[in-house]
Amino acid sequence: MRMPNTALCPGPILGIETSCDETAAALYDGGAGLRAHTLYSQIRLHAEYGGVVPELASRDHVRRINGLIRAAMTEAGVKMSDLGGVAYTAGPGLIGALMVGASVAAGLAAALGIPLIPVHHMEAHLLAPMLETPAPAFPFVALLVSGGHTLLVEVRGLGQYTLLGQSLDDAVGEAFDKTAKLLGLPYPGGPELARLAQRGQQPSQYRFPRPMTDRPGLDFSFSGLKTAVLTALKPDASEQDKADLAWAFQEAVTDTLTIKATRALDASGAQRLVVAGGVGANLRLREKLGELARHRDVEVYFPRQAFCTDNAAMVAYTGWLRRGEGQRADQRLFTTPRWPLSDLKPPQLQALQGIE
Repeated sequence: MRMPNTALCPGPILGIETSCDETAAALYDGGAGLRAHTLYSQIRLHAEYGGVVPELASRDHVRRINGLIRAAMTEAGVKMSDLGGVAYTAGPGLIGALMVGASVAAGLAAALGIPLIPVHHMEAHLLAPMLETPAPAFPFVALLVSGGHTLLVEVRGLGQYTLLGQSLDDAVGEAFDKTAKLLGLPYPGGPELARLAQRGQQPSQYRFPRPMTDRPGLDFSFSGLKTAVLTALKPDASEQDKADLAWAFQEAVTDTLTIKATRALDASGAQRLVVAGGVGANLRLREKLGELARHRDVEVYFPRQAFCTDNAAMVAYTGWLRRGEGQRADQRLFTTPRWPLSDLKPPQLQALQGIE
């Protein structure tokens, strides 16, 4: 990709992430790359409730964010006066949690007289593999798979996104979590189900459908898989039965994602596939998409495991890209719990919300 103009982004960008249950801060600049990233996960806080409690999440972000910013600045050896801008996750996400990061970012930007850069959470995820070496070049197809989103997107450049397909009901991460709960696994369920599946017999005694793969199109549906597991799960199921169910469920999901990603590559003519979001850390999905790369002569890119889930490194990097591409700023603080990726535009066509 063409590198942004560093004259428009003269210092490192501080990135702040507080969209859900991770609090994070990071620093990125074009010369040195990723300078530092810090993260605190709220998993233990929410575990006793079996899911994220929005009010508790917001309060914990308030407790953690300033310390994480100080730690990132210290790790990078950067002073506040060195910053070229502050990027924050503006949405989508939990509105109370988003407001914590936005308020801290706005205060810093106003005090320092530097740009305030709102970042779209899903754009940051789809750009996360660009923090790796080698980085994917535009154009590519992005498969965004997380607890809240399942999207196939054609990416022609920064802000140039065409939605190809999406889940019509549960996101894939949500389906993992709900199925894990049926199997009696602790929160967070998705990684626990993947670990249990490793003990499943292959092939399993169970087989579940690959939803919506028997018809044309690139949309997904995962809610029926949860029902299929519930129907197959017997009250006296042994631990091996549950492991077999987990393996069969994971196979159905990863097969479905691979089939749809292959169709998206064919439909777009792209030769590169980017996979991002929390479910992108699933090892079985990585195996199957690796096989796709070998058999179809396409390139598949993943972020490192730590950058599959929510993090501030991808926020700082996205903020640096958009600032460096000349996206201008105004003075309106912006957050939104719902923000379609298709609403984004190339930087020269979209004003940043913030301080010039």
